Amino acid sequence: MDGEPLVILLVEDNPDHTELIMRSFQGHRVENKIYHVDNGEAAMDYLLRRGDFADLERSPRPHVILLDLRLPKMDGIEVLKRIKADKELSHTPVVILTTSDAEKDLVRAYEYNANSFLVKPVDFDRFDQLMNDLGFYWLAWNRTPIEFKHL
Repeated sequence: MDGEPLVILLVEDNPDHTELIMRSFQGHRVENKIYHVDNGEAAMDYLLRRGDFADLERSPRPHVILLDLRLPKMDGIEVLKRIKADKELSHTPVVILTTSDAEKDLVRAYEYNANSFLVKPVDFDRFDQLMNDLGFYWLAWNRTPIEFKHL
């Protein structure tokens, strides 16, 4: 991606999961910048550059959004719906990263155009491998049209 750091927006309310995700990405060779918010409203503020995130330096457009489903203030499905309904945001890949393996959650996520649905493994080594694979797939191997990179 032209040598620029890759931007990840992590929307996760569980501090333990946040720490695992951050450590996993830091331990792999994919260069990235992770921006973290812990609720659905903050995610939308970040993406729409409102309030604390009005400064473009504090809210660069993410290359990928890692979105938990169970969030305070606005759940992940509502965040997903709003992202995919917004012309400037709709092309940003949204990866659902959740502990839920319920079929109804999977179906709802894809109904609202999630790009991927991943269930967080309980085992640390498997979780770390998932983050490694996720990083390489979405941030290194996946191709995005130039016209969508700078929206």
